[in-house]
Amino acid sequence: MELDVKAAVADIEATPDLLERALKLSGLVTTLFQKRGFPLVVVGGSAVEFYTEGGYMSGDIDFCRKSLKAIPPRVMQEVIAELGGEGVARSWKVCGLFVDMLGILECESTLPARELETPYGVVKIIPPELALVERVLIAYYPPSKELLPTARKMMIAALGDSKFDWSEAERLAALPDFDVLSELRAMRKEVERG
Repeated sequence: MELDVKAAVADIEATPDLLERALKLSGLVTTLFQKRGFPLVVVGGSAVEFYTEGGYMSGDIDFCRKSLKAIPPRVMQEVIAELGGEGVARSWKVCGLFVDMLGILECESTLPARELETPYGVVKIIPPELALVERVLIAYYPPSKELLPTARKMMIAALGDSKFDWSEAERLAALPDFDVLSELRAMRKEVERG
């Protein structure tokens, strides 16, 4: 069955809940790029937004491409035009939300991306273990009182996730790329204590 993009855009624009709107739009964007041969993964604050079920709202949807092959600017503009979006280069406003294309996926995790089913396609999201470790890093280096609550929200989501792999999270946190194992463990204890 062919996807009716105009009807999907109208539905997304009429969706009042921002988390639901972002999930639907992520599915539609992912589907349209996938049709053109470019698989995408949601990363950064957007991944945290989805894992915390809106406990943290990023304000945009960040995508990375999975393949080494770059997405031609013409293809990006065609997809955004199909969605009725506006903007330039790799940042657009679509259905009242910002969509950013960040480049090739960098993923230190050995785990596969998680998948979320939306009405307009499957969305792949970086593993939650990586999302948590990234948030701990940016909350502590340099220390940021503004970013610490986001890391805590992601920690709460991780603690409530029966599939979360703590050994993988600790492996990532111990890598020289992150080097936040003690901070991760301390935050986990603090959140578990309530």
